[in-house]
Amino acid sequence: MFRGAFTALVTPFKNGQVDYSALEALIESQISRGIDGLVPCGTTGESPTLTEKEHDDVIAFTVKAVKKRVTVIAGTGSNSTDEAIRYTRHAKEVGADAALLACPYYNKPSQRGLIAHYSAVAQAVPMPLVLYNVPGRTGVNLNAETVAELSRNPHIVGVKEASGNLEQMIRIRALCDPDFALISGDDTLTLPILSIGGTAVISVTSHLVPGETSRQVHSYLDGKTDESKELFFKTYDLVKTVMGAEVNPVGIKTALALRGEIAEEYRLPLVAASAESKDAIRKALDKAGLLTPAGRR
Repeated sequence: MFRGAFTALVTPFKNGQVDYSALEALIESQISRGIDGLVPCGTTGESPTLTEKEHDDVIAFTVKAVKKRVTVIAGTGSNSTDEAIRYTRHAKEVGADAALLACPYYNKPSQRGLIAHYSAVAQAVPMPLVLYNVPGRTGVNLNAETVAELSRNPHIVGVKEASGNLEQMIRIRALCDPDFALISGDDTLTLPILSIGGTAVISVTSHLVPGETSRQVHSYLDGKTDESKELFFKTYDLVKTVMGAEVNPVGIKTALALRGEIAEEYRLPLVAASAESKDAIRKALDKAGLLTPAGRR
């Protein structure tokens, strides 16, 4: 299930509301251009500022639009275990293939607390669950030993690793069974993570280059490492610029708006990119041959 590239979808807004027409167009574009799966309502989807109803509706809409053509991994994490269970149960009910749960943020649980949290979700909602370790946003790190303990639960099938700590990821790979998925959560580290046994990336910049991102992973897994490296470095400057110019998802939403795919709209406390960042993203898109004529104006 977790091989290839999965796009962490933005949530397009227009006049303060979710723009479902733009979301549907993004979904169709991603599938037609070779993505392996989609992840609605993650960090990139601005899940913290979606209402409960919007969160449910975006996941249900994505599942319905995908029509089983690719894998849908629904973002259902929360710093409330009860809320995470509710979101995950809804995702299962509407037909999502798996759920992605970030570590509880702000309340900073201990490792025992993390084990209890994820175990409670797995017991309440028996479906494929992917742990999501992103300590830069949550304030807590999911240790390798904790991942290994959780991996013994048959419903916890993988981890999206965005800690930036390759040594920790190596330990996860060493401690867990081979069929437990190690998934890159950082576009700039996908190649190194593949080299230590990773099998997939949940990507942001695959909004722009879905086919290339998918081929990068599959080429490596198929033993074509030189081809994978070539694809990785071909898109590296684009990835660094889009992801580094502003906090995610401002960079990728700016890029998509410059391409005319979505409106350049966010929910507070996120605000539009600075003029300097926007210009850098425009130049990176142009260099990569991804800028539309309208975006050059």
